Parts: sequence; structure tokens; C-alpha cells
Amino acid sequence: MTAAPVLDAEATQVPVLSAEEAIEVATAIVADLAAGSSERDRHRVLPERELDRLSASGLLAITVPAEHGGADLPTEVLVEVFRILATGDPSVAQVPHSHFVYVNAMRYQGTPEQQRFFFGEVLAGKRFGNAQSEVGTRHVRDIRTSLAPAGQGRWILNGTKGYSTGALFAHWIPVLAHQDTLAAPGAGPLHVAWVERTAPGVTVTDDWNGMGQRTTASGTVDLVDVVVDDACITPYHLTFEGPQTYGAFAQVLHAALDVGIARAALRDAADFVRTTSRPYPDAGVDRAADDPLVVQALGQMEIDVRAAEALLREAGRTVDAADDDLSASTAATASLAVAAVRAHSAKVAVDVSSRLFEVAGTRSALDSLNLNRHWRNARTHTLHDPAAWKVQHLGRYVVDGTPPPNHGQL
Repeated sequence: MTAAPVLDAEATQVPVLSAEEAIEVATAIVADLAAGSSERDRHRVLPERELDRLSASGLLAITVPAEHGGADLPTEVLVEVFRILATGDPSVAQVPHSHFVYVNAMRYQGTPEQQRFFFGEVLAGKRFGNAQSEVGTRHVRDIRTSLAPAGQGRWILNGTKGYSTGALFAHWIPVLAHQDTLAAPGAGPLHVAWVERTAPGVTVTDDWNGMGQRTTASGTVDLVDVVVDDACITPYHLTFEGPQTYGAFAQVLHAALDVGIARAALRDAADFVRTTSRPYPDAGVDRAADDPLVVQALGQMEIDVRAAEALLREAGRTVDAADDDLSASTAATASLAVAAVRAHSAKVAVDVSSRLFEVAGTRSALDSLNLNRHWRNARTHTLHDPAAWKVQHLGRYVVDGTPPPNHGQL
């Protein structure tokens, strides 16, 4: 590895949390997130202060391996932390999604020197972003960004990335790119270039204008002749040459966001019915909360959300079980468990955030209340990966025992 000035991490450390402490901290933070969520959404106030609090709390460091001084908490705990945070503000919860995915990538493919440095950065409160997807290519796994050799252990990075959630708030931006050779320009294997947010040639533009998840700042990253040292490049393609839970890990965190959105929508629907809604005359009751049709609808929504929460817990545990005894079989089992919760949670999040208005009545649709943010958030986030393909992979396994594909979206 070529010597580089980035190989000294800061000494200051964030708290190293136990599983119980992580849940307690997330629960304490979520009340403040919920209190400001509607106004941040309405005025598109980016959550820099909220993310700084997450960093300082130690929550963003809970998956750093124990041998590097971290808590090394299991996926099951991280999933619950994500779910809790998403009940308060799913935009804030989504921003560190890529942070944890790339902490996991460093665990998979980093050299001991790289792990020492980058895990040290996380323990010092630094955040990782995301520059992975590209706009205008054939499909989500079609990557055009490239690392061209520049000699003396250095590379030149060029490309444009879209949907770069977390990049605006990051200290380091992991960039997915082909590492070219003179014999195969533009066709080398995929690697991750770890680039400082403030490096020359890096521009992050806050041009995300989605109808939901409005404050994730999932904008554009432009990379123009960015110099990257060997010390800041890790292989990506090798992750999928054998059994892996990398994809299942990333996907189960997305499921946690959906489940959190569904729980928040149901919570606000029940609050509105209890405090504000008027009963329909035919019900013959004094409170909307006593209307048997409303109670029945809320009860069915509760069943659906509880089912999603149960599938989420199972998926988190299954990923952990696969990590403890990794094989093609256990990795496939983890991917299928995550596919199940992703398919179910996507449906439940959209359905419950829509039925909110059915049970709460006409006044709940007022823009001034901004209850529609739950549906906008659910509809936007659940577009991240097609739920129908999760069902397809589950169906093919049920019919013929066909294992799911070995890639990062499952």
C-alpha cells in the first residue's frame, strides 16, 4: 500500500454503546426528531444539526468491529435503531443508511491498514456518504464512473452520480467505479474509491426534489479529475464472488425505514381520530374513536404493521445467523427473509399512510397539517427497489427451490 496522508485517524472517540444503550439513545433522540419532522419536510430544512447529534451520540459507530474498538452490535439491533429513528423522521433515518453499508463494505474488503484508519474515522464521529447510482444508464447496476491509472500508486476518478443520499453531510464519500487498466479502459472490475467530501474536483449539489423523503439531500455528486491514492481504494466485485450478506444487510435497513414510516402513520392516524375527528352520524356515537368501522380499520392496520415489525425482527436475526455461519445456504436464507420483509413492508407503508385519511376524515387532508408527508415518504422510499422482484425471487424459491441471485439488491 502506498503511504498517504490519510492514514492517521483522529483520537477523539464517540461513546461505544451496548445494545441496550443504543436502543435507549435512539428512543431519546426520536422524540426530538418527531417534533421537528413536519416543519423540516414542509420547508425542506436539511437536518445537519440532527445528524451531528446522531454522530455525537455514538449511534453511527455501533457496527465498528470489536477488534477496532467498536461495539460490533448485531444487525438485529441496528435494524431496531433504524426503525425507531424512522418513526420520528424517516429522512433523517435514511441519510446514514449508506454510512452503515460502507462500514460493512470496509469490513468485507478493507485491508488491515484501511480498516484501522476508516473505522477510526467512524469512532471519531466521521460520516460516510454514498456515490453509487448513476442517472441515465441502462439500469441500476450499470456503472460508468472510472478510475484511470495515473502512475506512482495514484488514480484519476471521473464520473457523475445521482441519488447520492448522505453525500452532502459526509466527511468521506465512497464512490463506486470501474478501476481501469490500459488493456481494458472503462471495463475494469468495480472498486470503491474513498474520497474526502472536500477533495479537489468533488462537487456535491443539493438538487434532490422528490415529493417525499424531502430532506435526505439525495442529490448529485460530480467527480472531475479527482486524485485517489491506492490507500483509499477497496475492491467491490470480490464481495459477490462467494456467499455474502452484504446485499441483505443493506436491504433490511431499507425495510426498517418502511416499517418505521408505517408505524408513524398509524400513530398519527390514531391520535387524530382520538383528538380531532368528528363521528359519522350513522355510527350513533359521540366520538369518532367509538365508531366501529373506524376501530375495525385501525385494528386491521395495527395487525399489518405488527406483521411487518415481526418480519423485520426475523430478517435481522437471519442476517446475523448467516454472518455467524456463512455459506451459500445461509446467505440465501438471509436474502429470502429480507425479501419477504421488504415486499411486505413496502405494501404496508403505502397502505397505512393512505388509509390514515380514510379513518381520520376530511380535515386530515388539510395541507396545513402535513399528514400527507407519511404517504409521500412511503411512496418515495418504497420505489428504491421494486417489491415485485422480491416476490418473484420468493416464488421461484417456493416452486423450484431456486436460490436468490447473489447481488447487492437482495
